[in-house]
Amino acid sequence: MNRRNFLKTSMAIAATATVSGAGHVFASSPTSGLIYSAQDEGKWQGKNGSHAPVIHVNGNEVHIITKHGMSEKHYIVRHTLVGADGIVLGAQTFSPTDQPTSTYTLPAGYKGKLTATSFCNIHDFWITETNI
Repeated sequence: MNRRNFLKTSMAIAATATVSGAGHVFASSPTSGLIYSAQDEGKWQGKNGSHAPVIHVNGNEVHIITKHGMSEKHYIVRHTLVGADGIVLGAQTFSPTDQPTSTYTLPAGYKGKLTATSFCNIHDFWITETNI
């Protein structure tokens, strides 16, 4: 599967999990081994600190940071922010020379779950959820 198709499939999985209220799409789920988090690192034990996205909310702005080094061989490819209804609120693709940080503006009065995703070219697809 090429990178573009993998990213599209990963976004669909994240959106479905968000809409279904799955809360955690991990160990006992059909997506086990596809999506990782700080709570379920799967085969990537010890990688959550540098791969699970960190969400900071300040008013209607959401900042996503992945504390990951960036090099030509190993880097964060993309961040995506998904709302509680499964709608993608924003996405940013990175190159190996970028820093994996992104900022999004929430719709006025937004309340509910937010799911941030971070995709590493080596260590797969990671999510973090928060409620505001």
